[in-house]
Amino acid sequence: MASDKLQSSVVDKTSQNDEQQVKVNKVREMIGSTANELPTLFSDASILRYLRARKWNTKKTCQMLRETAKWRMEYKPEQICWDEIAHEAETGKTYRSNYPDKYGRTVLVMRPGLQNTYSTSGQMKFLVYCMENAIMNLPPGEEQMVWIIDFQGWNMSSVSIKTTRETARILQDHYPERLGQAILYNPPKIFESFWMLVKPYFEARTSSKIKFVYSNDPESQKFMEGLFDMEKLESALGGQNPKVFDCKEYGETMREDDKKIHSISSVQ
Repeated sequence: MASDKLQSSVVDKTSQNDEQQVKVNKVREMIGSTANELPTLFSDASILRYLRARKWNTKKTCQMLRETAKWRMEYKPEQICWDEIAHEAETGKTYRSNYPDKYGRTVLVMRPGLQNTYSTSGQMKFLVYCMENAIMNLPPGEEQMVWIIDFQGWNMSSVSIKTTRETARILQDHYPERLGQAILYNPPKIFESFWMLVKPYFEARTSSKIKFVYSNDPESQKFMEGLFDMEKLESALGGQNPKVFDCKEYGETMREDDKKIHSISSVQ
């Protein structure tokens, strides 16, 4: 009986994979020659992410992919260099951690309370740079990352509705299914009101991946221990690592990564 159930499960999974591959092939056929210009964007894995984001609707998936292809060819995110956006990073408001989570996923640490610029376009360019770098550093076979958003020093003047809306647009339109988990670390009470204002800009699938975590809550502590090696996690985030962000040291790492990312046409 157990053998029959296992065999049935394998057959169902194989059938599902076959159905998904049919969808992928259909999308690539509908896209046509454009797929050859950005081969990584139109890889099987990438098309599958866009299909999931559009609930397996091939027509909507094609539209989304075409818009991203146009955006990538015009915006050229893979060509952004550290020295172009280094001023945005000076306070450590967003950086890639030097440790993954327990699933091997890249971790981006964000501290909106350390916002140091006012230009939405400049902030978005920095966001895109961080996303491209995080994706490049994902291990083989892993497609999603983790965000830890630390609210130390945050207040209502730290971020605008316009910036939040534009952030949601870029992430959902051009980086679908890249977020595995978003951790909101010690958000103040007032953030709940702000979250109710901006939540409609995020798709339900994205909102479901957001977890509120509090340093004085035992359940939150268990959650963090289940996701991270606490010896590597920064002490500011409840871990045991006393190391703090060093922009000069981080910049050296990013410049080395720039050399790698600029050697390929796209990380998408």
